Amino acid sequence: MAVTSRGLKLMIGGLLVMAAGFVLLSGGGSDDPQVFNYAMFDFRRLVAAPLVIVAGIVVEVVAIMRKPKEGEE
Repeated sequence: MAVTSRGLKLMIGGLLVMAAGFVLLSGGGSDDPQVFNYAMFDFRRLVAAPLVIVAGIVVEVVAIMRKPKEGEE
């Protein structure tokens, strides 16, 4: 079998982690384009969200590259 059940669970977990990162990245816009909004440049959007997205990508790579144990399906 190409993808084991554990690998599939890891892949779904990685997708959920990446989705959480994109949710953290959203928001902070302004209703008025003439008004600058400093909320776009807070810690959550500049540091936390990209780290969460990269963590999700790492989980995906681990899920794809991990070698299944003997007898694992």
